[in-house]
Amino acid sequence: MLHEFVTTHRDTIITRSREKLTARPWPTTTSAELHYGVPLFLTQLSETLRQEAAGGPYSATSIGESATLHGRELLNLGFTVSQVVHDYGDICQAVTELALEQNAGITTTEFHTLNRCLDTAIADAVTEHARLTAESRSLAEAERSGLVAHETRNLLNTALLAFEALRRGAVAINGSTAAVLARSLTGLRDLTDSTISDIRLTTKGPRRTLTMIAPLRNDLAVESGLQAEARSVYLDTELSDGALAVMADPQLLTSAARNLLSNAFKFTRASGRVVLRAYRRDGHAVIEVEDECGGIPHGAGDPFRSFGEQRGADQTGLGLGLFIARKAVRAHGGDIYIRNIADERCVFSIEIPLAPPEQSA
Repeated sequence: MLHEFVTTHRDTIITRSREKLTARPWPTTTSAELHYGVPLFLTQLSETLRQEAAGGPYSATSIGESATLHGRELLNLGFTVSQVVHDYGDICQAVTELALEQNAGITTTEFHTLNRCLDTAIADAVTEHARLTAESRSLAEAERSGLVAHETRNLLNTALLAFEALRRGAVAINGSTAAVLARSLTGLRDLTDSTISDIRLTTKGPRRTLTMIAPLRNDLAVESGLQAEARSVYLDTELSDGALAVMADPQLLTSAARNLLSNAFKFTRASGRVVLRAYRRDGHAVIEVEDECGGIPHGAGDPFRSFGEQRGADQTGLGLGLFIARKAVRAHGGDIYIRNIADERCVFSIEIPLAPPEQSA
């Protein structure tokens, strides 16, 4: 009888299921963490088989309830829905493989019971996992929207106060109040730019067209020159290859590069130097921004993390810019890299595959 086989070989089935799980590059687990997983399911499966063999049905709700808790555990451990399904699939595979090795016959009725129990467990585990994922995402999006609105209000209030002082003629147009107004407006532009890019990536993805790097770099240099002047920072530009072309969404690529420049101006000391350069390397177009920020301190954390810690004295902004910029570049098959020169500077590089020759011709 299959219920006797499952009971007798319970430990072996658990071990094999765990081996299949740990063989994949997924989060590690322990018996305690997966109390509602393989061990409990096998107990319930054995009891279901025993009851049905005796002619009496066993409550399917117990399997569903424990699977719901198991789905919750797996979500907390970082497992995806696909991994939840595989977790139960490993149990089925371990039982059938061991039964074949032991020449233990499984009747059609028993196999149907096994599949029915697995279907119930998978359905309830996945449902709970999906419910909690959606709930968590909604809370995260609400928090993010609230933070963006809060930052927007702060920047607007600062800009209005500075404008009012300038309108009354109480301060000089080229003084520190004007600089405050310029920084607030730049912050609003960057925040709006990042938010639009994130929405576009989430809803539609990149709209790729043949994009020449030289005009893009020139436009960035013109608009960033004013920002550099407001920050008392020197901006230099370099272009080694005027024929560089990529298949990219110009708005998203410009937004990503603009964010790197804004960060460079923000963290570079007054009278410091920022360099915007573009060149070809290993089949990629590289847009590089080098600053004089003093380097990223050891232990400062990942600068690309959403809502991450600010890395300099200027604590304005939400820490979303780099996160969204990398998301945009990765959507094009590229990435953003950092070269950190301790106590001196940082070099941020956008790398995107060059357009095929037939498209760039």
